[in-house]
Amino acid sequence: MIYTVTFNPSIDYVMKVADFATGGLNRANATYKFAGGKGINVSRVLKTLNTDSTALGFIGGFPGAFIKNALESAQIPTGFIEVEEDTRINVKLKSGQETEINANGPAISEEAFQSLLSQIKQTSAEDTVVVAGSVPKSIPDDAYVQIAQITKETGAKLVVDAEKHLVEAVLPYHPFFIKPNKDELEVMFNTQIKSDADVVRFGTEILAKGAHAVIVSLGGDGAIYIDDKHQIKAEVPTGEVINTVGSGDSTVAGMIAGLENGMNVPEAFRNAVASGTATAFSDDLAGKADIEAVREKIVLTDLEKE
Repeated sequence: MIYTVTFNPSIDYVMKVADFATGGLNRANATYKFAGGKGINVSRVLKTLNTDSTALGFIGGFPGAFIKNALESAQIPTGFIEVEEDTRINVKLKSGQETEINANGPAISEEAFQSLLSQIKQTSAEDTVVVAGSVPKSIPDDAYVQIAQITKETGAKLVVDAEKHLVEAVLPYHPFFIKPNKDELEVMFNTQIKSDADVVRFGTEILAKGAHAVIVSLGGDGAIYIDDKHQIKAEVPTGEVINTVGSGDSTVAGMIAGLENGMNVPEAFRNAVASGTATAFSDDLAGKADIEAVREKIVLTDLEKE
């Protein structure tokens, strides 16, 4: 089983307003509510790609109930731990440009956090655990490390998509793969990436620090996959970028789904980049038809042979 962990889920409340003006009355011409959070996004795209997962994390109050019901209605099993305070609601105002207002989220007790760790202790070598996103202040700073220690003991594969200090802390525990973008890679090594060769060089350094594989997303320039046997560049088709939120999560889901469904590494990587790109071209997370349409247009290059 694949387990996705979202420490701080949200309802993403999207409001579309024509010609928004501050200080006055504005009326939305369309509103949408989505179950949000990086791990939840991964579970949603996995379901789109016919791959089962269970969503873990913390929920509370009526927003938490909405998230649980939304996922279960989509036939995504959940194992959320309920907390006393309400799950956050994030507002995304779209009026030409997008303005986001993100709430802090509920406090997580030590008891609730230990309950999550107990769930992860039930995993085995047949399982994959995806941990993504920031850590709320009420959760221990070393939450990622604690989870990595557990997956190392249980044999479960660990996938991490997070900021620099969280990623670096888990490298000694040999994550299955990590997914920094170009900017995050530059921050990790305090450098400026100027070429594909730079990406490969610094990605290889991440392998030396413990990761089994690295996917570096390059925005409109595609992505590069690196492990001990592959150095692959994926070039993506041009298109109108509508939504960057969830693109990286979709990439993670596409890679996992590809491997789970028997694809070789290059084709799983193609699936990953297609998923991330299709979401960038969509209002919400990409649908299956969108992903398949993009997949056909992705060009893979073996960088080792160049």
